[in-house]
Amino acid sequence: MAIVNSENDLMEKIVSLCKRRGFIFQSSEIYGGYNGFWDYGPYGIEFKNAVQQLWWKYMVTTRDNVVGLDSTIICHPRTWKASGHVDRFSDIMCDCKDCKTRYRVDQMEDPTTCSNCGSKNLTPPREFNLMLKTYVGPVFDEDHVAYLRAETCQPIFTDFHLIRIATRKQLPFGIAQIGKSFRNEITPRNFTFRSREFTQMEMEFFCSDEDSMKWYEFWKEERMKFYTTKLGFKSEFLQYHDHDTLAHYAKAAVDIEFKYPFGWGELEGIHHRGTWDMSRHQEFSQENLEYLDQLTNKKYLPTVVETSVGLDRMLLATLAQAYDEDKAPTKKEGMDDDVRIVLHLTPMIAPVQVAVMPLSKKLNEKADALQKDLCNFYRTELDVTGNIGKRYRRQDEIGTPFCVTYDFDSDTDNAVTVRERDTMAQERVSLSNLRSYLDEKIYK
Repeated sequence: MAIVNSENDLMEKIVSLCKRRGFIFQSSEIYGGYNGFWDYGPYGIEFKNAVQQLWWKYMVTTRDNVVGLDSTIICHPRTWKASGHVDRFSDIMCDCKDCKTRYRVDQMEDPTTCSNCGSKNLTPPREFNLMLKTYVGPVFDEDHVAYLRAETCQPIFTDFHLIRIATRKQLPFGIAQIGKSFRNEITPRNFTFRSREFTQMEMEFFCSDEDSMKWYEFWKEERMKFYTTKLGFKSEFLQYHDHDTLAHYAKAAVDIEFKYPFGWGELEGIHHRGTWDMSRHQEFSQENLEYLDQLTNKKYLPTVVETSVGLDRMLLATLAQAYDEDKAPTKKEGMDDDVRIVLHLTPMIAPVQVAVMPLSKKLNEKADALQKDLCNFYRTELDVTGNIGKRYRRQDEIGTPFCVTYDFDSDTDNAVTVRERDTMAQERVSLSNLRSYLDEKIYK
């Protein structure tokens, strides 16, 4: 039973756990931190890699109509001119002249008053481009300007023909990519929910216009299913939100929203992008990007259905869904109830899937040998510091689903005790059956 007192309390607890247990830190913290940038620590990177590998397997590896791409972070500058980012990718902002606080106008409760100091002495609203500019070459001038990519999808569009020819794919098929994107956000906030550097996981599905709405509905359902069946999200924490206003080139757009500790927020977008992206890149590159349908012998620009999710937002949602606290009544008078913090992460994405613990230091060598064998099959850790109870609690906090204890009886009965995180139940399992036991629990 969770004992979190409020949504803000939950967010604070998640941030504290992430720092304490080595999941996520603010970048350059020894220099006071750098707002909007986050580093993933030892457990965080294992967690992050596990989730993105799960997404990749679900979206690419197990499908014969989706292939992958890993493109460069810096593309030809005309890419971003064609996509509209250079001219139109901006927020409207203003500054308080008195306290120097900067705001996005659309996020202000009262666009005529500074919510920080109450002053009405604000600068006029002005556009603020979100592209992060850099330079390529020896001279820092406008002829050598380039941009860190604002989204991973544009290189998919520019590489479409090369990939189609290399893989001999016929429409419909998709191209997926996982990679870093950069946006010069005015007000990064809510931990990793809105950052300036983040990882995107996107898939662009190329099809005919006639079949596009069918594929839009298909991917809309597929992406919702991923959260409930693969990440274990509860359905009451997820909802669809159809866009009230569509881009001029779009037929449909919907967000999958998650109920974060700070409220409902966008987790993933499924968008019908029409032929706009392909037509723009065809126009600006002067390359023919039409597809020849061999069945009808007709040429046309592919219509695109997109699924796009920020991995950092997905991880934050997963942590919020998994965080829990249990109270175990104490038997000692005057003592507070014992609190157990636990992350109920599914075994497939836990940063440590199996922790191996010797009951005594005298057994360290044998426990170490067992851990070295198991690490060939699972993400493992040898935990030898502190009493067994404290080690269990530490593993509960990082979401380890199974703890394997090597004790003094293990030498004679060739068995170990497996403790399950969620129920805290313990079971004696023979060493010869340990792999099959864990496989059934983790990969079921």
